[in-house]
Amino acid sequence: MKINSLYKIRFGKFLLLPVILVALTLNSCTDKEIIELDPYNQVSETTAFTTPALIELSVMGMYQAAQRGDAAGNLRGYPFGAAFVQQGDCRGEDAINLAAFYRFTYEGTYDPTTANNVWYWSDTYRLINRCNIIIDGVNAAATAGTITADVAKAYEGEARLLRAAAYHELLVMFARPYKHSAGATHQGVPYHDKPFTTQTAIDLGYAKGRESVAFVYGKILEDLNFAETNLPQKTGRTGNAKITRGTKGAAIAYKVRIYQHMWDMDKVITEATKLVTGGALATEYTLGAEPWTCFAANYTNTEYIYGMENSATNNPGVNAALASQYKRRLLVCISPIVWRNSYWRTDDKRRKDPEMVFTSNGMVFSGKYKDDTNYSDASPMMRYAEVLLNLAEAYARNNDVANGLKYLNMVRDRALADKATQSYKAADFADNKALLKAILAERRIELNMEGRRWPDIHRLQHCPHFPIAGIPAKLTNGNPAAATFTLGSEYAGPYGVTAKPYDDFKFVWPIPLVELNANTGPLKDQQNPGY
Repeated sequence: MKINSLYKIRFGKFLLLPVILVALTLNSCTDKEIIELDPYNQVSETTAFTTPALIELSVMGMYQAAQRGDAAGNLRGYPFGAAFVQQGDCRGEDAINLAAFYRFTYEGTYDPTTANNVWYWSDTYRLINRCNIIIDGVNAAATAGTITADVAKAYEGEARLLRAAAYHELLVMFARPYKHSAGATHQGVPYHDKPFTTQTAIDLGYAKGRESVAFVYGKILEDLNFAETNLPQKTGRTGNAKITRGTKGAAIAYKVRIYQHMWDMDKVITEATKLVTGGALATEYTLGAEPWTCFAANYTNTEYIYGMENSATNNPGVNAALASQYKRRLLVCISPIVWRNSYWRTDDKRRKDPEMVFTSNGMVFSGKYKDDTNYSDASPMMRYAEVLLNLAEAYARNNDVANGLKYLNMVRDRALADKATQSYKAADFADNKALLKAILAERRIELNMEGRRWPDIHRLQHCPHFPIAGIPAKLTNGNPAAATFTLGSEYAGPYGVTAKPYDDFKFVWPIPLVELNANTGPLKDQQNPGY
């Protein structure tokens, strides 16, 4: 069967088996050889679903596609092993890129050939295709009697959760926000829910163009609703899988995030309340006793809802792993812009060294990613703290100050040196808008260096009260002076990277040139304007 080169990059016919299985069959080889070897670490879709054991391994291979990524044979953690954190941080102003590694992203100098954009797109679609292969395969296996229908639905739920997360990542990076047009009718991304395992399927796929943002969001919600219905609860998983494999709680938490980006605050409240006191899954997630509890024990804490598993033998590598880039190699530090934010108290526990931050040459770095030897930190795709802050924001926007304050304080209070005197009171806020401003600031503090800044910048372009106008100004790429981290006043400049207004074409990433050149359908003429 003839398969064009982009298909190999973007979709990938074979299902990678987990690295642990490769370790059992291979003695010594390079990463590139591991990726290319067949059949030792790959099985075709025609055999991957013929036994329950192979099905389980194929599903784990889907997670590996989400976690390790590939950039021309090199590991880079696209999209969910590490890259969503690094790209999400460096597209915003609350981190500083210190070297050349993320400079195109940080300075906004990317074009349709920039590697970060190309591989983010390609590897995310590769993951989507793996999800589609799993969905078709497990349903066929159920029909054949290889697995039960209930088992197939649970596997499908895992694939749909990952597919939903992947499509949302593409929308946030490559499309304008939901409220850019009335009804979100503007261009989103191509949507594929059928596996590309034959040349006919590939040809049909390339005949499709970009769907509207509204259409893709609708499909994301379909996936998440299915996942919520068919996935087990966290209590139904064991070991690391409580966090690293799909659960009902993860599907619900993603629905909260999606509805937030759609500006449907009533739905945010409906979904989020399933995970708080009185909700169906209220006992499954709690905040850790300290802000650093969940980072000190990624896989056994009660706060992580979902994240990719990393280990000494299976991680995005020295050029991508979170603890490599943010700790061992010191490539990205916290920006004085957020470090000196007036909402961040000077005695806040999230400034505690070494539990939450550490200092090198006067610069402040995140201490959230601990293991700079084996790179075993789980990637923080979803934390309970985010769900609570999403809920607080929704209540504040709906003019419910009491509940907005309640959930804001749940997150903030554990970081206070003296809760009795420092916890927010209703009298601290003139109205719901003042409370909302505090909640938005709290997100920047609590979720700092977890890749959440860019998604917030993206959606808040259309905030009616505190809009962010385009991409904010940033400090110069490179090492800032130690004095810029001195507390006592908000950072007021200089800014070496100028702000980009919302109507600047570089607010969104370009569709990769290799994608456009390979397409014969409408997508070839649907590049983001300006590129």
